[in-house]
Amino acid sequence: MRTLVTLMTLLALAQVPLDSGARAAGDGDRDAARAVILRQQDAFRHDDAAAAYAEAAPAIRSIFPSADTFIGMVRQGYAPVYRNRRFEFGTDEAMPDGSFAQGVRIQDQDGADWEALYTLERGEDGAWRITGCRLRKAPGASA
Repeated sequence: MRTLVTLMTLLALAQVPLDSGARAAGDGDRDAARAVILRQQDAFRHDDAAAAYAEAAPAIRSIFPSADTFIGMVRQGYAPVYRNRRFEFGTDEAMPDGSFAQGVRIQDQDGADWEALYTLERGEDGAWRITGCRLRKAPGASA
């Protein structure tokens, strides 16, 4: 059952609406969104499930109702995000619906290159939270 839930979640998170309506992000939104992603990366690095979970949007927290369940899913399905040698920001886009997309270049512990696309939304409190992360091998990287 856990595998089915994880698979369904990964499929749902992979639906990122990058289209011609996207626009370049302003520096304030970019900096704030990147800060959220970096806080979560730091939490993963320190095995701090609660801090990593705090950066997830309410929709993600409703799928994974505890910090331990959430971090377990990340360890299993997003190992390059959870532990990596290199984590560098790439391009970003502010979306027409007010959400934000941030590209990241990752090198995993074994030296393989990956691309991640984080999506974030602004909560009612004005803070950005992560709504998903689509992860794929970088073009030209071996499987």
